[in-house]
Amino acid sequence: MTRVFFAGGGTGGHLYPGLAIARALVQLDPSVQPHFIGARRGIERDVLPGTGFPFTLLDLHPLYRKQPWDNWKTVAGAVSAWRAISGLSRELRPAAVVGTGGYAAGVALAWGRAHGVPTMLHEPDSHPGLTTRTFSGGARALYLGFPEAASRLASGGNTAVHAYGCPIDPPPNPRPSREAARALWGLPADAFVVLVFGGSQGARALNDATAAWVARGLPEGVALIWATGKQQAAAYLDREGARVRVRPYLSPIADAYAAADIAVTRAGAMSIAELCAWEIPTVLVPLPTAAQDHQAHNARATAAAGAAVHLPQAELTVDSLDAQVRALQHDAARMAAMRVAAARRAHPGAALDIARDLLSRIR
Repeated sequence: MTRVFFAGGGTGGHLYPGLAIARALVQLDPSVQPHFIGARRGIERDVLPGTGFPFTLLDLHPLYRKQPWDNWKTVAGAVSAWRAISGLSRELRPAAVVGTGGYAAGVALAWGRAHGVPTMLHEPDSHPGLTTRTFSGGARALYLGFPEAASRLASGGNTAVHAYGCPIDPPPNPRPSREAARALWGLPADAFVVLVFGGSQGARALNDATAAWVARGLPEGVALIWATGKQQAAAYLDREGARVRVRPYLSPIADAYAAADIAVTRAGAMSIAELCAWEIPTVLVPLPTAAQDHQAHNARATAAAGAAVHLPQAELTVDSLDAQVRALQHDAARMAAMRVAAARRAHPGAALDIARDLLSRIR
């Protein structure tokens, strides 16, 4: 049995890539047993129990930049986590530590580095986070979601750098037809379908602009699939109409992707990876409070590649939303070019590519 520690979490963007890589590892080599290390206060607390993977949750905390007096929790949690990981490693003897970002990864990566256990990192964003920047120098391998991240990292001389993309669930092969997907949603087959979503929690700015857009009246021929987020759904579910479908959350989201002509969404790395894999032109509205403004970096990189439009939240209004949709609806050549650009950025097989490389390094 070869055991691999996966450390990361706090948010889904740092946990789900690790789960995808772990599943691919087991698919390629059933003798590998992933073990997840995360924070008791992160999303992993709710997600990991349903995955079938063994896991350990520790008293880990982020850096409290706006409340530095609370950083005693970060230090105390790191000390207790170090001891717990040491005890766990004596029992399991990991062959590698894979860090997938976020505050939940730092202590395990530091422990691995101190004890000569090979470390590998996956960085989903175009602007690497603090954990990746801190541990990139001595890593055995860096797996990047955006190739642009490489210029912002000081990798070591023995560090392999691969822009394999973000591990996602790839589109099915063959893909469902657009007509069949729209029939499932009860939408006209010839509509120009706009998919709006802001993640599991929703995005208030996107929801408010979309609600105003629906109230004013959608452009002729436009239909809408709108995921509000579970916490905000009650305020918007009554906006359902003949050409408007409103849901708290899209899980699975494949039927919505199959039906969509374009998407309007936040600029999280995983969302962008999925949209590129489905070859969907996108209007990206980055979360302005994202750490180190990484969503704006993601949006600019995707727009520069030709696969998206970058619309800063400060410029998001019902008028700008309407104008962006109308411009794409009536420009078939631009839509086709954006789909081609999205396909070039897509890495639907990223999880297996990363797993193969990782296996070659721990065997």
